[in-house]
Amino acid sequence: MKTTADAEQGMQKNEASGRDTRAAILTRAIRANVPLRKTFVQANRGAKSRPGPLSDFVTGRDLRGLRAYLMIVAACSNGDNGWSTTHDSAVWARLMDIHETASPQSARTGAWRALRRLKERNLIECSRVGTMIKVTLLREDGTGKAYDRPKGDTEENRFLQIPTTFWTQGRDERLSLPGLALFLVVAREKHWTTFPAEWAPEWYGWSPDTHERGLKQLVELEFVQARAFRKKAPLAPLGFTIAQQYQRALITRPRKPPKKTTAPTPG
Repeated sequence: MKTTADAEQGMQKNEASGRDTRAAILTRAIRANVPLRKTFVQANRGAKSRPGPLSDFVTGRDLRGLRAYLMIVAACSNGDNGWSTTHDSAVWARLMDIHETASPQSARTGAWRALRRLKERNLIECSRVGTMIKVTLLREDGTGKAYDRPKGDTEENRFLQIPTTFWTQGRDERLSLPGLALFLVVAREKHWTTFPAEWAPEWYGWSPDTHERGLKQLVELEFVQARAFRKKAPLAPLGFTIAQQYQRALITRPRKPPKKTTAPTPG
């Protein structure tokens, strides 16, 4: 005969996890890759200040907010509901994994607070009626402008892509805040690019130490590949120094859409 403890364990197995919830949202969005304007990470050349809205998450130590924001982009950017998505506050809490460390009511409150922080950064609009919370995506550059899907046709519309497997296979769960921030930095650039830590404060708005820790974690997790190369240095004893270049590993690169097959022509 099953005990009460056995019955409770059986019930818990049938409860959706945070990853289950993220996967369900991505399935509903029907896309293989999620587009994100590059200006979220860094402003274009010529701007008065290069750091993008991402820097506020890093300096504010808001990993929960950053993870939530990226999922909102994934949920809304297909445009099926006018760049909006609506869920019960308990679903939002589970989406952010808050339910794992908080009571149900505290988790609901924590989810609303996280969404409010995103609103204060001019990245979303949010409202609630009862326990239902509606979120509408705004432009990724933090200007508060209405969102439209980036097409890559102009400098302001250039975008990076995150494969949905980044969430469905739990890779996002393994990254610290520096790791997730640097993942977006590497994803923003071409293959085998250098990311000198000494330029991090000016380019991205965070410390060299944060920059280095993020890159180190990405390489250790094999989300990013690194290779050393010689950099010409006329005043160095050997005439060169050793620097590092990075690129996304295959498992974290955008997925290619399946090739369309043409039906054979009747003979």
